[in-house]
Amino acid sequence: MNNWKISLRNLLHKPLYAFLAIFSLAISIGLLLCVQQLDASVKNQFENGLGKVDMVIGAKGSPLQLVLSSVLHIDNPTGNIPYAQANKLAKNPMVKSVVPISYGDNFKGYRIVGSSKDYGSLFDAEILEGREAKTSMEAVLGYEVAQKLNLKLGDTFVSSHGLTENTIEEHDQEFTVVGIFKPTYKVIDRLIMTPLESIWEVHSHGHEKNDDQGESHIHEEHDHEGHNYFEHDEEGHHHDEHHGDKIEKPDGHVPVDKNENLDKEVTSLLVSFRNPMGYIAMSRNINENTEMQAALPKFELDRLFKFTGVGVKVVSWIAYIILLISCLTIFIALYKMVRERAFDLALMRTYGASNLQLFGIITFEGLLMVLISIFFGFVFSQLGLQLIIGIFKVQFQQEIQLTFPTMQMVRTLVIVFVTSILSIFMAIVPLLHMNISKIISDEK
Repeated sequence: MNNWKISLRNLLHKPLYAFLAIFSLAISIGLLLCVQQLDASVKNQFENGLGKVDMVIGAKGSPLQLVLSSVLHIDNPTGNIPYAQANKLAKNPMVKSVVPISYGDNFKGYRIVGSSKDYGSLFDAEILEGREAKTSMEAVLGYEVAQKLNLKLGDTFVSSHGLTENTIEEHDQEFTVVGIFKPTYKVIDRLIMTPLESIWEVHSHGHEKNDDQGESHIHEEHDHEGHNYFEHDEEGHHHDEHHGDKIEKPDGHVPVDKNENLDKEVTSLLVSFRNPMGYIAMSRNINENTEMQAALPKFELDRLFKFTGVGVKVVSWIAYIILLISCLTIFIALYKMVRERAFDLALMRTYGASNLQLFGIITFEGLLMVLISIFFGFVFSQLGLQLIIGIFKVQFQQEIQLTFPTMQMVRTLVIVFVTSILSIFMAIVPLLHMNISKIISDEK
């Protein structure tokens, strides 16, 4: 006697009960796995996306918005900050590096970010093809940008004003692709990097054409050969002491008038510290004594995850409630089968089947439902994840790399098995009190 075949036939004999039990259990398992995997994947993606940025400095506003816009590039900037104030920050001995960024344009929805060569090192980005941008209007593409837009070395394109794709406010100057980054699975993969001079030049031309519109544009300072414009020269003099002078940069960048730069604005600054001592002291000083705002990315993301964690818990509890209902459905289906097939089970008992064999038939039937539910639950979770990730990518152009929280998923499956086994055991209890002779005589 094959217990698995008998159990399968019992399931097919009452397909509606079996379907309801399997479907409800699969939905609960799918919800739990989907929520846990999505939560872990988003947290991992955001935390990795911070790179080596310890602090972000920008205009007053929401510190979380400042982090999301300047580090993860999934929000709008809070505004601009004066370069003259930002110039003082690099003099602090606790500061390891200050990387300015400037953005406000896009190409087909992908942000064009002007910065120094140090920006790539914040995310361990390396060149896959071509070279680093050296002069104004040269661009290095993130790996995802190159793949999605099918751009190659030597191709040219024009930028559009704003952070969303549009063809109305296109600039006249053309960017030339000179390099492509290797994939990092971080924010830089979906950015177009260019020297700061490019942003400055494009927007300077924009001002000449649109002075009457009163439109503010974003300007930014530039680094050269890994050094910061905010630093002193070797003799300890400030660069802005040479009034009217222009500084020819050794890497071939466009000459820059330092007196003009002091009147410009930057979008934000990405700061790295030599040691953790500078985090709290400098951020408090900036927030209290300047017109700028300092935000700590890790702290702000922790706050964000606390808020989103409430939603994750709510959905998880809903899934657990569905799980209990599903296990109750399995119990009812098995119990109903035992009651309805009491004569068949009693007859099998009289022909030599042991109690253990009868228990095995019921147990195998319950386990079949659980295993089928786990399979479809996993399928549902992956389909749901792909749908959510697709929506997230369309809205934020953010590629989420799926992470498997192994311990959480194992714990979920253990809970499913334990509750299912309890339901099966409760359905088996009537077999222990089965009066074989009475059941057979009553049936006759």
